[in-house]
Amino acid sequence: MKLLRLFLILVLPISLYAQLTREPLFTSFDGTKIHYDVLGEGKPVVLLHGFITNGESWKRAIVRQALVDAGFKVVTLDLRGNGQSDKPHTAEAYQNNAELKDVMALMKHLGLTNYDVVGYSRGAILTAKLLTLDKQVRRAVMGGISVDFSDPNWYRRKNFHEALTKPGSHPELQSAIDYAKKSGADTVVLARLQEFQPVTTRAELAKIKVPVLVVNGDQDKDNGDPQTLVDAVPGSRLVIVPGDHGGAMRTPEFAKAVVSFLTK
Repeated sequence: MKLLRLFLILVLPISLYAQLTREPLFTSFDGTKIHYDVLGEGKPVVLLHGFITNGESWKRAIVRQALVDAGFKVVTLDLRGNGQSDKPHTAEAYQNNAELKDVMALMKHLGLTNYDVVGYSRGAILTAKLLTLDKQVRRAVMGGISVDFSDPNWYRRKNFHEALTKPGSHPELQSAIDYAKKSGADTVVLARLQEFQPVTTRAELAKIKVPVLVVNGDQDKDNGDPQTLVDAVPGSRLVIVPGDHGGAMRTPEFAKAVVSFLTK
């Protein structure tokens, strides 16, 4: 594979090589191209990544292969604006649950119905909204999050947006902004993602009928108390695994909790 990649770099124009390495691509509802990967055969499950990252984060986590080994077809994607997907800068590209429209359109494109969803951090916020939009979702896992995202004025969302659009406004978030720039993330896009982050109200959460598992690291305090989310979603339950916000999703315990829940 490495030799093939080197050969392609040497013989192809840079623009064409860049396009080929983005494959597979799916053209979404508004023409935005979304990079995705599918691994395994069986019951479908889509993994939604967090903020300042992309689908590669799941490929580095044990849970992806654990799900494949348990008989799942695992779909990962770079949500619009991230990774190898298109990165439009306009407000319109991120309004009205555009990211979730991408997810639903992709699953339809792949012919996958009655699927499960695993979202971590910001991906969990998207998962909550997806539960209100798509009746095809069978079960859902939300990791690294509390119920605080149900507040449209949630300070974490507002502070990140201000930190990205008003340099120096939030020194406590500067390390995250520096990391984003160093990793090559598009900070204009990141600001849009915070500006138009979906809000699922407590009233909407209370109407969720599918089984939900909430998972949180024992050292993770980044997004509030996960028990508050369990209290807001009827019938949901909480599993605590080792790790902080960045590490919990990569642990064997996280993988075991997710696989156990989704195989029921």
